[in-house]
Amino acid sequence: MSRAGKYPVKLKDGVSVAIVDNAVVVKGPKGELKLALDTKNANLVNIAIEEGQVVVTPKDAEDKASRAMWGTMTRNVRSAVQGVSEGFAKPMYMKGVGYKASVKGNQLVLVAGYSHDVIMDIPAGLTVVMGETPTEFTVMGMDKCLVGQFADKIHKVRKADPYKGKGIFYKGERIRRKEGKKK
Repeated sequence: MSRAGKYPVKLKDGVSVAIVDNAVVVKGPKGELKLALDTKNANLVNIAIEEGQVVVTPKDAEDKASRAMWGTMTRNVRSAVQGVSEGFAKPMYMKGVGYKASVKGNQLVLVAGYSHDVIMDIPAGLTVVMGETPTEFTVMGMDKCLVGQFADKIHKVRKADPYKGKGIFYKGERIRRKEGKKK
């Protein structure tokens, strides 16, 4: 039995959910998100809207794939509801001599110790907000998956160095420092 799937998703104030053309459409104050139901795996569950909440049930309770998709679709709907009402944010920072970030138009410009600046296009639906210092920034948006993917793409520009402790980090991320060579 799915622990995530057995609890219905409660809708917050100002959020509405509808099933239109094989997609769950979630509308809220921040915008609209669609979850496709026409994929092979999404057809393994039933989605119903009852009394201000969304209930996801497996079509076949004995089928392992159906039970797995039950929890996945429940979490996807829950993330969409949270995204259109509150949104998601991934705070990040850079550590290193000369490292800095800036936003120019619809592009994120990273100076991360290379001989050139790394210029990344910010995907539609996301915003990058600079922090108090030029090394702090936050990736924000209503699609949890898109926020995480773009933050990971930024993180991979300069991974954390365990010897010197520099690179691009998520806030709260801790790297295990290693000791260098000994004479």
